[in-house]
Amino acid sequence: MALRFGLLGTGYWAQEAHAAALAASDAAELVGVWGRNPAKADTVAERYGVRGFADLDELLRTVDAVAIALPPDVQADLAVRAAAAGRHLLLDKPVALSVERARRVVDAAAAGGVASVVFFTSRFRPDVAAWLEEARAAGPWHGGHGTWFGSIYYEGSPYADSAWRQRKGGLWDVGPHALSLALPLLGPVERVTAASGLGDTVHLVLGHRGGASSTLSLSLTVPLAAATTGFTVYGPRGISAMPGGDTTVVEAFGEAIRQLAAEVDSGQRSHPCGVGFGAEVVAVLAAAERFLSAPVDIRTEEVTTDGGAADAAL
Repeated sequence: MALRFGLLGTGYWAQEAHAAALAASDAAELVGVWGRNPAKADTVAERYGVRGFADLDELLRTVDAVAIALPPDVQADLAVRAAAAGRHLLLDKPVALSVERARRVVDAAAAGGVASVVFFTSRFRPDVAAWLEEARAAGPWHGGHGTWFGSIYYEGSPYADSAWRQRKGGLWDVGPHALSLALPLLGPVERVTAASGLGDTVHLVLGHRGGASSTLSLSLTVPLAAATTGFTVYGPRGISAMPGGDTTVVEAFGEAIRQLAAEVDSGQRSHPCGVGFGAEVVAVLAAAERFLSAPVDIRTEEVTTDGGAADAAL
């Protein structure tokens, strides 16, 4: 039986990814839409031939699961509320904008006994998922590098006015995508250093448990011509790179729906992209943000001819 879904959110991503995939899925039935603006919720609901809800609790009583397409800080509180009502969770990355709020989602999901999936887009593209399993089996790997360079602040971009992206930048928006590959291939992160570049560009150097390391370069503000995505690992077997593929976002989200439905049917609560993994990603992002808030400026350091002070600063 298809899972009855409520969609929380009315923006571009809610309509063009979540709602479109839910409407097309054999594993889901889109029942209704709730939004912070009831008029917008009615408009989205009408587009997809379902009901708009002004009362979130009424929607939660009507559905089996929720798909949340709202800013991360809003999402976290609503996910806790939905889990407390016993509703399964299909969330966007990042789960939250703080470790504390992410842990609240994890605890609520456990207390409610609900299944959860966090939509890290690449993890639900069949070609990437197959590569990830092959790469894990071929390991261990000594390190890796990911580049997630986007350009969203152009005229007509559906994300250009996103307040949380403007505030948190590429670290929090595309960083989760890179970490969703780095963590399963190289292990949990134990050490984080970071540096900033032009615009919102950040570069992370991560130390993973067991000794592997990785570097991630992240941005939402590169020139359009420089936008690119890639992830590579290296080790005794050589180099292995994430495939490009042509899976659409709607197809990938449809796979996330299918996997959540399978998790519900099986009674398992251990999806590799569940809220526990989502919270692990948030912890790395928060650590990087803390590091960036107190950078060392080499211009304030005494530089000696033997390089000692310079090395310490670097």
